[in-house]
Amino acid sequence: MARPIWNGAISFGLVSIPVKLYSATVDRAVRFHQIDSRSGSRVRQKRVSEADGAEVPYEEIVKGYELSSGKYITITDDELAALDPKASRTIDLIEFVALESIDPIYYDSAYYLAPDPATAKPYKLLLSAMADAGKVGIATFVMRGKERLCALRADDDKLVLSTMRYADEIREVDEIEQLDAVAEVELSDKEVAMAGQLIASLDADFDPTRFHDSYREKVQELVSRKQDGDESVFEAAEPVDDNKVIDLMAALEASVADAKTARGRHPTGRTEESDDDDAEDAPARSAAKKASTKKAAAKKASAKKSAAKKAPAKKSTAKRAAARKSA
Repeated sequence: MARPIWNGAISFGLVSIPVKLYSATVDRAVRFHQIDSRSGSRVRQKRVSEADGAEVPYEEIVKGYELSSGKYITITDDELAALDPKASRTIDLIEFVALESIDPIYYDSAYYLAPDPATAKPYKLLLSAMADAGKVGIATFVMRGKERLCALRADDDKLVLSTMRYADEIREVDEIEQLDAVAEVELSDKEVAMAGQLIASLDADFDPTRFHDSYREKVQELVSRKQDGDESVFEAAEPVDDNKVIDLMAALEASVADAKTARGRHPTGRTEESDDDDAEDAPARSAAKKASTKKAAAKKASAKKSAAKKAPAKKSTAKRAAARKSA
């Protein structure tokens, strides 16, 4: 049973809606402890003074802010407590905005908001009104001694709260010099069209259940094998040569071919025929912006590929239909 990590209320005009906040995510990472290889005992860390190496009692430890001179200014817990934002236990809705106006880079952690049973009606009223308006609520609230900026959105029969970064917490791209070189790169129409065809060949409806943490699964498998007495280890993967010079067009063409082959083995709800149609449209749209003659050429080339794929696609569809009937 999930436990709430925060209790409070949503302030919506003159309406107050009591809610509980639940984490929407679970950390599945495999946890390790530090062990002494000689004795197998747990290794513990101690807080010691740099001056003499003596252990410092917890009650003697204070916070310090380091200055450029290398000296420290000490800050007490009482001084910080006096600066804490008012713990009003209220999620104050400030404004409503379009979801697409929020850059995803601002999102941090996700939570579910659940109402008290006695206040389910005003909760659903806010939920329905936000869904009908197609808007996201921007709000602030205090959690764990920090004032949080957040976004509230309607998701089926629940409200989802996403904490957000403040604007000054987003790194300026000017700090990344390597991005300056991107503006100087020139691309040919053929390269852009081929890249568009690759994107179209990989087009799919997002299904998060198709993805999993393969590294974590391998770690868990390793732990289970060693627990059962199998001391064998996995072979290390071959290192990737990042400095290898590649032929961009050849790599794109090979990627398109591989993507179509993989789509045939692992359909995602789209037939190969529809994939070819998408692949035909993508380069055609891109080329149309440059010259109408290139658009005709792109369609002609893609049409041949589509004709070659139609028969297998229908066969695949028929097999899936038969499978559903037998089930």
